Amino acid sequence: MKFSVAMSVYKNDNAQHFDRALESITAFQTVKPSEIVLVVDGPVDDKLNGVIKKYEFAYPIFKVIRLDKNGGLGNALKLAVENASYDLIARMDSDDVSLPTRFEQQLAFFESDSSVNIVGGDISEFIGEEDNIVACRKVPISDQKIKDYMKVRCPFNHVSVMYKKSAVLNAGGYLDLFWNEDYFLWIRMQLAGAKFANTGTILVNVRTGADMYARRGGKKYFESEKYLQKYMLEHKMIGYPTYISNVAKRLIVQRCLPNRLRGWVFRKFARGQA
Repeated sequence: MKFSVAMSVYKNDNAQHFDRALESITAFQTVKPSEIVLVVDGPVDDKLNGVIKKYEFAYPIFKVIRLDKNGGLGNALKLAVENASYDLIARMDSDDVSLPTRFEQQLAFFESDSSVNIVGGDISEFIGEEDNIVACRKVPISDQKIKDYMKVRCPFNHVSVMYKKSAVLNAGGYLDLFWNEDYFLWIRMQLAGAKFANTGTILVNVRTGADMYARRGGKKYFESEKYLQKYMLEHKMIGYPTYISNVAKRLIVQRCLPNRLRGWVFRKFARGQA
């Protein structure tokens, strides 16, 4: 089965981490992608450009789209999906590490059940060295359990997913929503009748640290989360008591807690500590 990979890179990305991410989806995969659509989201420095040129030369499967200015992750991924040549598309971030059998596992899942529109998996999280695993995030496996979990939290690890382009476009594609482009897409895909699955295995090793927990707080992030809850309420995915509970929990964690304590809450309650 042929498939594309959708990625974006921008000026603040680390060139060494970016190189490792690309290596993990090319040289070390048991099943190689048919195409990698890379959106360069605004001008980048010589180091990042050097990595891009290195992989363009080594792998003719690269389709590089350069934007004159940064437009945000949601807009970059929307463009990547629209320009993908194949219906199956795997997501990848610019600083994480896909495990060697990731694509092999996901393709096998699609081959076993052609009615599924998206297949994700669990992630491990590391700080510094890749073997310094500090946590993992496990997500529900079956379609119904994923949709039940959707009412409370995001049921997919975005960096781990492989989906059908047709199903993504049918739901309106990626829309720009601060740090919630993925959750918003899954909600709209559910409303459009998509079928979901997760493998129950770790597919990606995700680079993390204090800056990640900082990004999971603040007024702008809280407002985007609140918007999603209101959207689900208006579309009758959740009732008013669930809406109030979800918003209250996010208000405490995202607006009231300092980064260090927020990190502890994430690792304790939203992750399984290693």
